Amino acid sequence: MNNSVGNTGRVLWAGLRALLVLTLVCGVLYPLAVTGAAQLAFPGRANGSEIEDASGKTVGSELIGQRYDLPLEDGEETPAPDLRWFQPRPSNGLGTNSVNTQYSIILSGATNRSGDNAELIRWVKDAKAAVVEDNSTAGHRVEPSDVPADAVTSSGSGLDPHISPEYAKLQVRRVAERNKLDVAAVEKLVADHTDGRVLGFIGEPRVNVLELNIALKALVTEG
Repeated sequence: MNNSVGNTGRVLWAGLRALLVLTLVCGVLYPLAVTGAAQLAFPGRANGSEIEDASGKTVGSELIGQRYDLPLEDGEETPAPDLRWFQPRPSNGLGTNSVNTQYSIILSGATNRSGDNAELIRWVKDAKAAVVEDNSTAGHRVEPSDVPADAVTSSGSGLDPHISPEYAKLQVRRVAERNKLDVAAVEKLVADHTDGRVLGFIGEPRVNVLELNIALKALVTEG
């Protein structure tokens, strides 16, 4: 009986010591070591790839998309897009931001609709009509055939921060008109903020909407 109690006590004490040691190593020392190495080697990425505006304020992350909407009016359930800015891909998961610090993530996820789903088809048709209407100007009408796929569909995560160069270029005339800027100047802004394929062959060329809108704000301020 005494031997049994003694053996049980030794086993429990050994288990407790193992728990304390593993907690210290895996729960304290390892996270501190990984965090310290990340801060030394990749401080920007370790801190969330934050983006600052011209005044030095953090306005978001280069990894998370943002919406650019007008304030909700009485009776509205969905805010209208603020057409002074370049618009991101459609998504219900992006927090509202007008190049300021009020950014928040609501949800993440795809539509989970099949390609022949009637609701998805209606969403795409409505989105295409809106893109055509919003981006057509007095001297330039956008044709439905000009609208790229990313202008009317969300990404798998719903939080994609990038749009295609084609969608950015489609918005140039509208942005220039709304901000009283020269079209050529806005076209150059898009070209300067277009990133090529990773390592020259991975993925597709892309434009980070937040970075582009920060540059647009600076251009408007200068003008």
